[in-house]
Amino acid sequence: MKIIHLSDLHIGLKWYNRNMIDDQIYILNQISGIIAENNPDAVVIAGDVYDRAVPSAEAVKVFDDFISRLSARVPDTEIMVISGNHDSPQRMNIFRNILSGHRIRMIGNPPKAPEDHIEKVTLCDDYGNVNFYLLPFIKPSMVRLIINDEENGVSYNKALHAIIEREEINTAERNVIVSHQFYMPCGTSPKSAERMDSEIRTVGDIDVVYSDVLEKFDYSALGHIHKPSQVGSEFIRYCGTPMACSLSEAGQQKGVIMVELFEKGNIKTSVIPLKPLHEVRIIKGTLEEILSQGCDDYVSVIITEKTEKRDISALISEAFPNCLEIRRNICNTSEYLRRYKADSEMNVFELCNYFLQDVNENEKKILRDVINVLQEETNYETR
Repeated sequence: MKIIHLSDLHIGLKWYNRNMIDDQIYILNQISGIIAENNPDAVVIAGDVYDRAVPSAEAVKVFDDFISRLSARVPDTEIMVISGNHDSPQRMNIFRNILSGHRIRMIGNPPKAPEDHIEKVTLCDDYGNVNFYLLPFIKPSMVRLIINDEENGVSYNKALHAIIEREEINTAERNVIVSHQFYMPCGTSPKSAERMDSEIRTVGDIDVVYSDVLEKFDYSALGHIHKPSQVGSEFIRYCGTPMACSLSEAGQQKGVIMVELFEKGNIKTSVIPLKPLHEVRIIKGTLEEILSQGCDDYVSVIITEKTEKRDISALISEAFPNCLEIRRNICNTSEYLRRYKADSEMNVFELCNYFLQDVNENEKKILRDVINVLQEETNYETR
């Protein structure tokens, strides 16, 4: 069975006040061409279809056009989509039953009541059944009735383990989970994970889930982490965003993952690379060195010299029509280290503590809760 795994489309993203919709249409057209060429049995989109819980009409149309095009070009392919933390579960769930009759599964809500279970879709090939478990983004509060958490004190890790472990998974068959969470290998620290500036992060990494809960699955198609990566195994994968969503993703090779399931225990994965409409680059040097590299990529320009020229912005804009920012890096060493510490190493919680000063432990707990609610409920981002 052939599966294409993608995630984190973030349709509707605005970056440095730029509407990225043309770039997103370009990359989605490229993805639809890859899917049509490979004609997979299933396409899975592992969450964060949109960049905002209430997407613009333009963003909705772009996704509608993408799914309609896929449905027309590969009519026998099962298309499975789950909601991520940026999506509205209710909006993603609309017309769920109608669409399922057309091989399109839009799963917005996770199981919430004791009688509910993870949405399961079974496909069949020459080697037997392949069971897909479609699990949208979960916060412990969403599944409180199932895990008997009356005081909202259960962690993300315990909540996800409880929800997945209650499923009767036939390990004699091949099983695939599609999930949108922050998974880490057991025994590792969340702080060791390389996170991108475009990702929403909770204070204290309270949203971490340990990947031992995925051991019953032959392949885990994950979304949420924006850099393509593996979680301790080739078969537990984040495919990453299809195009860069922040400067921290400059230079990353983006792609979609092709998964081929043969008989039980025989799996092959490969990455099909994507080429964006505009690359994302960080260009650093003297003004002369920078201007000699003119291009139409999205660039962050860092000037490393003092210059008396007053038309720097005009010169750079002419050389780089898609320049995102212009920065100067000419401060002395001690000042640079102080700025680097403040800007790069401090997270939102640390910055708030630094600003407020003399915060006691009770106030710190309240501050953590406020920041987490803002990040999780309103898609507050720090980029």
